[in-house]
Amino acid sequence: MSTESGPPRRSEFRESEYRESESHAPERDRRVRVLSALADPARLAVVDALVLGDRAPGELAATLGIGSNLLAHHLHVLEEAGVVVRSRSEADRRRGYVRLVPGALDGVLPGAAEVVAPRVVFVCTANSARSQLAAAVWGDASAVPTASGGTRPAERVHPGAAAAARRHGLRLAGARPHRLADVVAPGDLLVSVCDSADAELTRSGAAHVHWSIPDPVPRGTDAAFDEAFDAVAERIEHLAPTVHLPGSTA
Repeated sequence: MSTESGPPRRSEFRESEYRESESHAPERDRRVRVLSALADPARLAVVDALVLGDRAPGELAATLGIGSNLLAHHLHVLEEAGVVVRSRSEADRRRGYVRLVPGALDGVLPGAAEVVAPRVVFVCTANSARSQLAAAVWGDASAVPTASGGTRPAERVHPGAAAAARRHGLRLAGARPHRLADVVAPGDLLVSVCDSADAELTRSGAAHVHWSIPDPVPRGTDAAFDEAFDAVAERIEHLAPTVHLPGSTA
């Protein structure tokens, strides 16, 4: 009988492939759950509506043309699959928001649709913390110009926001709050980062994207401002690659 060692037998290849397949099983199972949750036109439409920002359930129901009970069912399925989460508005506890879980669609679906805009303008009520941090992060992440404004601007940028920016290697030196009406221009992509500003923009009929970011000012701690910084940075990481200047090649 020959004792020479030859190439692995076909069964050995199969065992190796099986072991590799088993190591990927958790991620494959996650993809199956997500794809199963999305295998419904209404639920896929919900995800499409949330790609850029958060939406109130009432807005989703109106967009989809379905009743609140049916929407609640679809949101429950998406939550169970780890695709969306729900939260309460800081401005009005009766109002809620639905948002995509960051990374939930990674490796499952194509990325967000391309957005063309000459500038991205971040909005909060006072323009003293979250919108200032968002503009600073955006300026470091994208070549698309940015600005920020407030619906009711404060007199100065909050020191906690300036300190948080410094801790993350950015500067708000010289920044000051501006009234949104004095900043916004036609074609700007508006991104509200506070629930009160979202409510005001919604009432005014202004087209915008909303990110429900908790206000760090009431807590006033370094941790609160760092959490706000991290929240806007996470959102910007996903949005920035999809936004391009008019006439640019993506």
